[in-house]
Amino acid sequence: MIIAIPVIDDKGENSTISEHFGRAQYYAFVETEEDEVKSINVEKNPFSSHDPGEIPNYLKSKEASVVITQGVGRRARAYFERLKLEVITGAYGTVKELAKAYVNGGLRSVDYTPKEKFHGHG
Repeated sequence: MIIAIPVIDDKGENSTISEHFGRAQYYAFVETEEDEVKSINVEKNPFSSHDPGEIPNYLKSKEASVVITQGVGRRARAYFERLKLEVITGAYGTVKELAKAYVNGGLRSVDYTPKEKFHGHG
């Protein structure tokens, strides 16, 4: 399985999640198998400006099946649903923390507001 996480920097497993999905500078792609992280690849966002649906389609083309993000707009959420991508919102932390929490079943989606955040610890 591939997990996509929008991040603000290119520091591999130590990359920090971006506040806004569509404006992220980079996307981390985490390959998992069962409950283990196999690899982490961080790529520069190929869409400095984008039309609706381009980034969800890009993530799907990278074989992502899950997107972990802090916040995402309604339109992007609709694209994710059409593409059958699971979306977890309200997350914060590093790629390593979030991927570990997800594979261990300790990551849940919450509506993102500045006061309600879920850290990647179960």
